[in-house]
Amino acid sequence: MNKNRPVNLNLAAFRFPVTSISSILHRISGVILFLSVPLCLWALQSSLTPGGFAEVKSVLSSGIAKFITWAILSMLAYHIIAGVRHLLMDAGIGETLQGGRFGANAVIALGVLTAVGIGVWIW
Repeated sequence: MNKNRPVNLNLAAFRFPVTSISSILHRISGVILFLSVPLCLWALQSSLTPGGFAEVKSVLSSGIAKFITWAILSMLAYHIIAGVRHLLMDAGIGETLQGGRFGANAVIALGVLTAVGIGVWIW
């Protein structure tokens, strides 16, 4: 029996590299987008009639609905940006360790910028 093994693993003590943070955020954004599909389909279906369009417009004018819309659009933008990074890596661009770090930093920075832009656009 190895007595040097940790008894409790402290996950807060770990420092994740930026590439893993970018990858985890890409997966989280995909899950959020998947879970938001029913809401988006409801809004689309309801908005196809004149009375339903007015209902969807009134529902989406509240503050919490604007926040949810901002979150969904921000996750969509981040997921697209990270997906483009993966496509570039499939083409052989940014496959090195330095290129991976640069790409991950660029994805996070562009994701934050687009989230701010979407927030300004919605409000």
